[in-house]
Amino acid sequence: MWSDDCVTLVPLEWLKPHEEIKEKARDKLLQMTEKWGGFTKPLIVDKNTGSLLDGHHRFSVAKIMNLTSVPAICVDYLIDENIIVETWPNSNLHSISKNDVLEMCLSSSLYPAKTSRHIFSYDVPPIFILLEDLK
Repeated sequence: MWSDDCVTLVPLEWLKPHEEIKEKARDKLLQMTEKWGGFTKPLIVDKNTGSLLDGHHRFSVAKIMNLTSVPAICVDYLIDENIIVETWPNSNLHSISKNDVLEMCLSSSLYPAKTSRHIFSYDVPPIFILLEDLK
């Protein structure tokens, strides 16, 4: 089970996305993040590679805001059976594996937005981390 005790600050530069974002969604999230003055949900990251599993729009917002770190829950992606990856309906892929995700993170390419869908057995805990603490 994840709690806010599982959340740590990780360097933004360490993170490796695997998927493009939808700019409209990112821009709306940017406005909300500025309004709130902080992050209310952690990113989910593979602790071994820095691969970004969940939170691509939050990652993009952090880059735009020139933050140096973001709140994240670091997991052992390949062996954690509480994390499942599948494709979104209407994705151009029929299937996707955890290894596919990691390979894309470590490449110079990105999947189109809404290709992979991670399902977590645990709820992501609500948090509030001030933007000043992430600069």
